Amino acid sequence: MQGNPVFMQQAIALATENVVSGRGGPFGAVIVRDGEVLAMGANSVTISNDPTAHAEVVAIRNACAELSSFTLQGCEIYSSCEPCPMCLAAIYWSRLGAIYYGSTAQEAADAGFDDAFLYDEVALPHGQRSIPTINLLRDQAISSFNAWRAYASRIDY
Repeated sequence: MQGNPVFMQQAIALATENVVSGRGGPFGAVIVRDGEVLAMGANSVTISNDPTAHAEVVAIRNACAELSSFTLQGCEIYSSCEPCPMCLAAIYWSRLGAIYYGSTAQEAADAGFDDAFLYDEVALPHGQRSIPTINLLRDQAISSFNAWRAYASRIDY
């Protein structure tokens, strides 16, 4: 897999325009299927007051809406920057087939977007995380999974 520089150029242009226009951070993403742009997204965290509105997540939401599907198998994502942990998880959950990125996570950190602490936090035992993470009502919570297992019309994902 080599990727197509044209799609990466689109993601980078989207990221730059997002900053210049005042709409958001320096991140853009393009989702491609069969050599055609399916959807795009730009960072809109501050303008939408949504901390999950990263370019990759916005592009995934747009692509899924376009296909009326929760899976993007057969598609690829071009991101102007190496995806953060949240975006990486969303990419895996959506089943995208390839990730192409421009700037590195270190270059993002140098510009003030450092998510290395998130990787560190996930690796810590629950009791050592900076946000308390406490297991509560586990015996009752399992009933949701029991209902899921018994639900004949479920759609596995």
